[in-house]
Amino acid sequence: MASHRPTYVREDSISGISPAELPATSDAPSPDYTKETDKKEFAFGKADGVAIEEDGEKEFLDSHNVLDNGKERPIETADDIATRQVCISLDDDPTMPIHTIRMWFLGLGLTCFAAVLGQIFYFRPQTVFVSSLFLQVIAFILGKAWAAALPKASRGKLWALLNPHDFNLKEHVAIVIMSATATDSALAISVFAADELYYNITPNYGTAIFTLLGSQLFGYGLAGLMRSFVVFPTYIVFPNLVTPEIHPCISIHSIADSLFSQVPTVNLFDALHRDKNVAAQKKRLRFFWIIFIAIFVWEWIPEFIAPTLTGISIFCLAKRDSAWVTRIFGGSNGNEGLGVFSLCLDWNYIGSGGGSLGALFTPFSTQVSQYFGVGLCILTFCVCYYRDIWHAQSFPFLSQSLFYENGTVYDQTLILNADYSLNATKLAVQGVPWYSTTNAIYYLGCNLSIGASLSHVGLWFMPSIIRAFKEYRTGAQPDPHYQKMLVYKEVPMWWYGAILIASFAMAMATCYTGNSQLPWWALIVGLLLAAFIFPFVITVYAVTGFNTDVQQLAQMLGAAIVPGNSQANLYFTLYGSNTVTQARGLTRDLKLGQYTKIPPRTTFVVQCAGTIIGAILQLIIMKTIVSLFTADVISSKRDLLLDIQGSNIWSGQQVQSYNSQAVTWGALAGSMYSKGQPYFIIPMSIIIGLFVPVPFWIAHQFFPKIKADRVVTPIICWCLGYLSVGINSSVFTTMLIALFSQYYLRRYRATWFRKYNYLLSAALDGGTQFMSFIATFSLFGAGGVSPVMPNWALNPDGELYNLDYCMNLN
Repeated sequence: MASHRPTYVREDSISGISPAELPATSDAPSPDYTKETDKKEFAFGKADGVAIEEDGEKEFLDSHNVLDNGKERPIETADDIATRQVCISLDDDPTMPIHTIRMWFLGLGLTCFAAVLGQIFYFRPQTVFVSSLFLQVIAFILGKAWAAALPKASRGKLWALLNPHDFNLKEHVAIVIMSATATDSALAISVFAADELYYNITPNYGTAIFTLLGSQLFGYGLAGLMRSFVVFPTYIVFPNLVTPEIHPCISIHSIADSLFSQVPTVNLFDALHRDKNVAAQKKRLRFFWIIFIAIFVWEWIPEFIAPTLTGISIFCLAKRDSAWVTRIFGGSNGNEGLGVFSLCLDWNYIGSGGGSLGALFTPFSTQVSQYFGVGLCILTFCVCYYRDIWHAQSFPFLSQSLFYENGTVYDQTLILNADYSLNATKLAVQGVPWYSTTNAIYYLGCNLSIGASLSHVGLWFMPSIIRAFKEYRTGAQPDPHYQKMLVYKEVPMWWYGAILIASFAMAMATCYTGNSQLPWWALIVGLLLAAFIFPFVITVYAVTGFNTDVQQLAQMLGAAIVPGNSQANLYFTLYGSNTVTQARGLTRDLKLGQYTKIPPRTTFVVQCAGTIIGAILQLIIMKTIVSLFTADVISSKRDLLLDIQGSNIWSGQQVQSYNSQAVTWGALAGSMYSKGQPYFIIPMSIIIGLFVPVPFWIAHQFFPKIKADRVVTPIICWCLGYLSVGINSSVFTTMLIALFSQYYLRRYRATWFRKYNYLLSAALDGGTQFMSFIATFSLFGAGGVSPVMPNWALNPDGELYNLDYCMNLN
C-alpha cells in the first residue's frame, strides 16, 4: 500500500522496532480469509471498484458496498467500520516517531489542563465530561502551531530536537491518550471530598497521593492479563473508546452498530492526518472548523445570556403554578423534573459531554432501547410518587440526599461514633434515614443491571470470548488491525505484574495510615471482587459500550464484611469499584492504539504517566487553589455543595450521592436493607437481575425470527433510574436528533453520513467544551469573579421560577 507520508527516522525504541527492521510502510500479514465474502470485504475496491459520486466528489468502493441503484450501502456491520478505509484506515508507518519533546511537552501540558477542567466539571449540576474530541482538537492546533512556529530541523541540532518533523498522527494520538486519562475526577477524590464535607477529615498529602496511585493503577494489571479477548478481536469494538460514558444497548446482532460511537475521534484523526485525497480532506476540515466556531459562539447564549434555552417547555409556560407540571415537564435546573417533551438548545447537555445518550454517534436502534427504558423510568417515578411509595411525597421528587421521615435532611454525624462506626443508641433516637423514592429506584435499577449483565455475558458472549482467547493463543487472530500491530513488541506480562504489586503495596499501606477503618483482609476481598467482576463488565462494555455500574455491588459486599462502618465502606468501594473503572480505561486506550497503530508499549507508558500526573493534580486542585476555585468549593461554597439542588452552576450532587450510599450501606445496612426493612428489594434486585435475560435467550433459541436477542435487559434495567439526577431537559431533543442522524442520514444519505456525521459530532462537542472551559474561568467563578446576568425573559428570577418557568418547588 503506497504511502503519501515522508519516511521518518525513528528516534525512540519503546515501540520495540528499529528502522532497519522495517520498510517505510507496514506490510503486516493479512488475515487468511477463506470465504469469498470476506475476500471481497477486505479488498477495499482495488480489483472490483465501483465509482460513486456525491456532492461533486468521486470515489471508488468495493462493489460489495454499492447498492443496485448506484448508492453506497449503509454501514451495517463491524467489518464495515473496521475495513472500509474512510471510516478507520489500515495504513501504518512503523518508522513514524512518537516520543518527541513536542509530544511529551504537549501531552503533559494537556494532562494538567484536562485534570483542572475535569475536576471543575465534577462540581457541576449536570454530569459534564471533558471530551476526548475536545482534547484532540486542542492537541492538533498546538501541535501544528509548534511545527510551524519553530525553525525546521535543517537549521541545526537544537531545532532538529525540538521540531524534527511535521506534527504527525502518532504524536497526536499519544497526546490524546495521555491527557484523556485525567479528564474524569478520580473516585478517591470523592472519598476525600466526602471526608472534608461530612466527616471533617483532611488527609495529608502523602497519604492522599499514595491512596490515589494505589486505587488508580491496580486495574491496569488486571486489564493487561485479559487483553487477548478484550482488545484484539474485531467484535471488541469499544463504542466508548474515546468518548464519555454512554450506555448503548446490548444486542448480539447489532454489535457493529455500537462501533459507530467511537468513530468520531478515530475518523477525525484520519481526516486531520491522512492525505490521500487532499481536496476532499480540505473540504472535510473546512466543514469541521465552521461547525466548531459556530457552536463556540452559540453556546454563550444558553449558558449565560439566555439560560431558558437549556429547556423550553410549553407545558411549564402554560401552567406555572403546578408542582406536577414541574415534576413531569420541568428539567432545565438540576433535580427539577423529568423534562418530558422539553426542547434543549444547549449542546453542553445534548452532546456526548453532557452525559446524554450521544445523539449523533449512538446508533438509533441502540437509542430506541434506551428510550424505552427512559419511558419506563418516567412511568415508574410518577406512579411511585403518586402512590407515596417509600413516603415519596415527604421528600423532594429528585434528590441524592438522606432524609428524616419528616422530610428534613438527615444529619449522619449524629448517629456515628468517633471512629465512624454506628452508634445504635443514637440511631434509635434519630431514626433510620430515607432516600427520595426516585433515588431508591435508581439504585434498584443499577443492581438489576448488574445481575442482568452477568447473565447476559454468559448467555450471549461466552462463545466469542472463548474463541478470541484461543485465536490469541494460536496466533490466528484475524482482525486486520491486530495483524498490522504484529510488527510491534507487546507489553511484557511482568510490566503488568509490577504495576499490580506496587499498587497493592500502596493501597495496603494507606489503609492503615489514612484513617480508612478498612482491615487488610477486607482490602484483599475488595480487590478480588474487582478481579472477578471485571471480565463480565469489560466484555459488555467493550462490545456494546454499556457501563455496568459495580459500585452498588462493592458497597453491599463491603457492608457485609465490615458492617456498621461508613468510613470503611468508602474505601472498600474505592478499591472494589474504581479498580474496574481504571482497567476499562487501559483496555479502551489499547484498542484506540490498535486502530491508530500506536505501539502497545507507548500506549502503556503514556496512559500510566497521564493517570499518575492527572490524579495528583486533581488532588492539589481540590485542596489548595482556594483563592481561585476548587478549595473555595470546599470552604465558602460548602453550604452550596450540601444543598439538595445547588445552583445552575455548582452542585455537590455526586459527593452527596457517594456519601449517602457509604452511610446507608456502611453504617446502616442492617437497618435499611435487611429482610423486613424498607429497602430490602434493593440488594435482592441483583439476584432478580440474573434471571431477567433468561426468558429472552430461551425465546431466541426456539423462535429466532422474533429477534428476542435484541431485547437489551441490562440497559432497560439501568434506565429505570436514568432521570433521577441532574438536568433532564435534553433527553427529548437528543431523541429527535438521533432519529434524523442515525435513522434518516445513515439509511438514506449513507455517503454523507460516513464522511461528515462523525466530524459534525466532533466539531459540536469540541467547540462546546472549549467554550465551557473559557466560561468557567471568565463567568462561573473559577477565575475569582462571577458576573451576574440581569434577569430578563430568557433568564427568569430563580426565586420565583426555574429557568423553564416551571414552579420552583425548593
